[in-house]
Amino acid sequence: MPSAPIVVHRPSPTGGRRVTAYGHILGLAHDDHDLVEFLRRAGLPDAETMIDDPGLVEWRGGRAHQWDAA
Repeated sequence: MPSAPIVVHRPSPTGGRRVTAYGHILGLAHDDHDLVEFLRRAGLPDAETMIDDPGLVEWRGGRAHQWDAA
């Protein structure tokens, strides 16, 4: 089964999570607002609703919406 096109990677030791879309790094998000903004800038206008869709967004190495250091 292929993974979702958007990946929110594990929390970094200093906090925040790297976000990639279709293999391209979008940035280091520190909260849901950052994540939504990165996705909007990448041309995905419905980002608020898509971040909880497991077919589109894969949260790796921690719970969804968890932003603190691991």
